Amino acid sequence: MLLSDDAPQQCIIKGRAAAHYSFNKGTSTQDYPGSLMGSIALLRQTYLDAKWYEQSKGKTTYNLSLDSWNGLQSLPQIFDAGDKQSVLRADKIGDEFGIQYIFKTQNDAYQRLSDIKTTNASLIVPINLPDAYDLENPLDAANVDLSDMMHWEQAASNLSMLEKANINFAITTNGLKNASSDFYKNLRLAIKRGLTKETALKALTATPAALIGMNNELGSLENGKIANFIVASGDIFDEKTDLFETWVNGKRYNQKPIETVDLRGKYRFTVGTQTYNLGVKGDKDSDAEGEIVQISGKDTTKINVKIALAEQNLSISFMPNPKDSTTNNKTIRLSGWTSPDGKEWKGTGQTANGEWINWNASQTETYKPEEKKDEKKDDKPEELGVVKYPFNGYGWTEMPKTETVLFKNATVWTNEKDGILQNTDVLIKDGKIVQIGKDIAAPAGSKTIDATNKHLTCGIIDEHSHIAISAGVNEGTKSCSSEVSIGDVVDAEDINIYRQLAGGVTTSQLLHGSANAIGGQSGIIKLRWGASPEKMKLENADGFIKFALGENVKQANWGDNNTIRFPQTRMGVEQVYMDYFTRAKEYDQALKGTASAKKGTETTPVRRNLELDALAEIINKKRFITCHSYVQSEITMLMRVAEQFGFRVNTFTHILEGYKVADKMKEHGVNASSFSDWWAYKYEVIDAIPYNGAILHNMGVNVGFNSDDAEMARRLNQEAAKAVKYGKVSEEEAWKFVTLNPAKMLHIDNRVGSIKIGKDADVVLWNNNPLAIYAKPEKTFVDGICQFDVEQDKKLRQTIQDERNRIAQKMLKAKQGGAATQDAAPHRQHLYHCNDHQTGTQTDYYSEGDDSEEH
Repeated sequence: MLLSDDAPQQCIIKGRAAAHYSFNKGTSTQDYPGSLMGSIALLRQTYLDAKWYEQSKGKTTYNLSLDSWNGLQSLPQIFDAGDKQSVLRADKIGDEFGIQYIFKTQNDAYQRLSDIKTTNASLIVPINLPDAYDLENPLDAANVDLSDMMHWEQAASNLSMLEKANINFAITTNGLKNASSDFYKNLRLAIKRGLTKETALKALTATPAALIGMNNELGSLENGKIANFIVASGDIFDEKTDLFETWVNGKRYNQKPIETVDLRGKYRFTVGTQTYNLGVKGDKDSDAEGEIVQISGKDTTKINVKIALAEQNLSISFMPNPKDSTTNNKTIRLSGWTSPDGKEWKGTGQTANGEWINWNASQTETYKPEEKKDEKKDDKPEELGVVKYPFNGYGWTEMPKTETVLFKNATVWTNEKDGILQNTDVLIKDGKIVQIGKDIAAPAGSKTIDATNKHLTCGIIDEHSHIAISAGVNEGTKSCSSEVSIGDVVDAEDINIYRQLAGGVTTSQLLHGSANAIGGQSGIIKLRWGASPEKMKLENADGFIKFALGENVKQANWGDNNTIRFPQTRMGVEQVYMDYFTRAKEYDQALKGTASAKKGTETTPVRRNLELDALAEIINKKRFITCHSYVQSEITMLMRVAEQFGFRVNTFTHILEGYKVADKMKEHGVNASSFSDWWAYKYEVIDAIPYNGAILHNMGVNVGFNSDDAEMARRLNQEAAKAVKYGKVSEEEAWKFVTLNPAKMLHIDNRVGSIKIGKDADVVLWNNNPLAIYAKPEKTFVDGICQFDVEQDKKLRQTIQDERNRIAQKMLKAKQGGAATQDAAPHRQHLYHCNDHQTGTQTDYYSEGDDSEEH
């Protein structure tokens, strides 16, 4: 059995249903949800609503939707998750609410096999293999990502890899352009790549029956089960096998007549008084090809004989004198039957003159297939690339492990009271900095790096980043989207992770955009290249959330078709904050009142509200605000709102008019994460100056510089240097603008931001003073693992070139062999910024990344 191609919310199969979920988004800037993280939040809120409704029965109004939802929870839960990373995202939701989903996937699970195995989920897997790219034009070929080329080559191995990993799966026709022709063809290729026929058959029968709870009636040939089966001429995975019959509920549907007799061979063929030598060949499963050979002296005459067989009934016809072109040359027609073994034939018929006669044939020699000459089988195994983590040219073939490394004789920028130390050794072990000093002895089994004339620093921390985010940086469909979280949509495959490691970045705060006054929760990640999305997140980090002020929030720059969402003015932005924090305060008090109610007291449960949960955490100082800001009046406004509700704003980001209110910011206790020298890129930054960071720093405000841009993050060291130029900040303090100071903003300075014994071994070895324009990272370590090495990078570039050429030649050969192809169209990655508010599918505006050689 095959599971439905297009499952509705309930898939009914003989009275049995399966609840169906998927990540869907709105199609305009007004439709909620407008992002993947919005879809996840909506699903999470629905589960909470359903639980509250069940607990409140009899105490609240009847809700048809929630009542039906609760009624479906006992059914198998099928989640159309999509790609490999969304399987992991959906599984996290299932874990939160105690649900084991069955995941409908794409055919890319092999790219995150170990992570998907940890979900303990069964999968419904398509076998829609990608077409080769048409790469005959080398300039067009440059448009194709290596990751897409790798997937073309390796996708057919997906099922065999799942089998070897002992992951339970069923197979679906979903996604096939032409199921009738492609299904078995692709399945046979999967078998050629290592999928066993036993598992393939199980994935088409027993497994789908078990997944929908119908294995007591379907999925195997056993007494008492429904008579659903097929009859074939042989192994159903063999290309030459014919399907004869399909039985459904005990009713037969004939696909092709069953022929059990092989007529091929040589016969003594007697028709009336004339005897011939008859040879029969051809395909035993189709009408046989007969030929009579007559030899008279030097002349040889061949007579074609038509033979048709239907359930041992024979029909034969031939013209006895093929060389006679007159009307006297007429057809002899014979009818009869064959013995069960096909070796004896007999019957009656009519001659060319209409005379009735008897005829018979006896086999004199069994059929011997002709040997095909010059047919050589290529037994050489197919050359395949290896799976990389992440799945692109710069990925790992094996995930790296932490090392014990001794850096000798470096110039060490500690960011501590010791300052910059000359000719100093640093030892890292087990992911931590364990020793700093002179003449440290190398432990047994350690690696020693000569850092003479080089500089060792802690890793750069980008307080404001939008890399590594899947399918939307903004949930801008409403004024408050505090229920959504960037942490739910971390994209571990983004090539910008690797590029920023090449620039010395080791930690980033992934922020929601600035489309609304109250945005989404942020995600703080370590740049652990190749790790799963969850493993990239910084463990036990405080919760942060993005707020925004100004033009983006009031939709001044969204165009004429987006002028209906509240607020449309700066004063309206303030009212949004007042309204939502007032509601959050009342909500928090209601939650605390229910929790403190005396045992045995009957109370109506408070409906959990994820939107207000996040805002209540701010009031209770458990979640902290990073606010997109420009204009001084709004900066002071938000500080007043915060003080009115008893908390403080944690960080103003951008803060380009911060120099005007530096004293007020110092008094409030807020951090400033600014640009180094951006100005005049829109009207509300008309008063920005490059001395902003230095002025705030001199006032005693904790100042950092951020990127807000995938490309700029690769050179944040140079952004820090601008604080020396604009304002004469010392080099040591300027370096803290992109290291220790943002660590303080994110409340992680106990772990990162300086070189200190006991802190995480997030260190960068530079070839020069890190503030110099000539400085380049030679090695970047995260948790004691070398995530970037400039020499290894050179080797990877050559490997990428070789691999592209190898697969390109393979695609060209496939095209020459008649394989379908697709255009080598440009595939550009969308780099998110604060004001992006696209909606639609991920592929409308987002690429998983490419393998450009640039960093």
